[in-house]
Amino acid sequence: MVSRFEGKVVIVTGAGSGIGAATVRRFHAEGASVVLCGRREAKLVQVGASLGTNRYIIQPADVTIVEHVERLVAEATRRFGRIDVLVNNAGAGTVGEFQGLSSEQWHNMFAVNVDGVFNLTRAALPRLIETKGAIVNVSSVSGLGGDRGLSFYNATKGAVSNLTRSLAIELAVKGVRVNAVCPSVTFTDMNMPIFERVPELLDRLVERIPMARGAQPEEIASVIAFLASADASFVNGVNLPVDGGVSASSGQANFM
Repeated sequence: MVSRFEGKVVIVTGAGSGIGAATVRRFHAEGASVVLCGRREAKLVQVGASLGTNRYIIQPADVTIVEHVERLVAEATRRFGRIDVLVNNAGAGTVGEFQGLSSEQWHNMFAVNVDGVFNLTRAALPRLIETKGAIVNVSSVSGLGGDRGLSFYNATKGAVSNLTRSLAIELAVKGVRVNAVCPSVTFTDMNMPIFERVPELLDRLVERIPMARGAQPEEIASVIAFLASADASFVNGVNLPVDGGVSASSGQANFM
């Protein structure tokens, strides 16, 4: 494993499981000090214990609450003296017909998926400008196009994708790069219970993936690390599909 992040400090939200936990492990393995953020302290402790060193801190926080986020950034700065990378990974999803879902669900989805990104970015940006750092948002292929039954999720991830583009343009002159990863089916703790309960859904999703499988969280984490690294020093404003080829399709039926 290369050490692209030696001496760097990385904040990862939603760090207790799935893509977030894999991202923590990837940055830590490459030499970074990592700030683990999530709502459930016990899960953060488990991830931290797997790292094997003290180059991390656990900071439970609800990204929808500004005071929590400001405390997170202040503690990261106090402990490590700098912030180089922000990974906005915390997210939520819901499935259902547009008319069948509630206004409360709509607002809750935006609170986590959009307000969370806004809150962390606002709070960490002064530190990121100091270090000429990078922001990597976790959007989705569902932030690049629409899906039947995912209208609320599509709306929130579409907002993340376009905020990524806008901030990339605005912050480039301040030395901060902003990109996003857009995964398709990924085997996370959040998704697995759904796939186990409705295996035919997973079959339908995988059928549309040219690589004929879903992703492991580590496969998304490796792309997040790339976008945050100096290897991507001229990559800015990209919503990068990490989707096994789903977004390569025109959406039409198989002609063969």
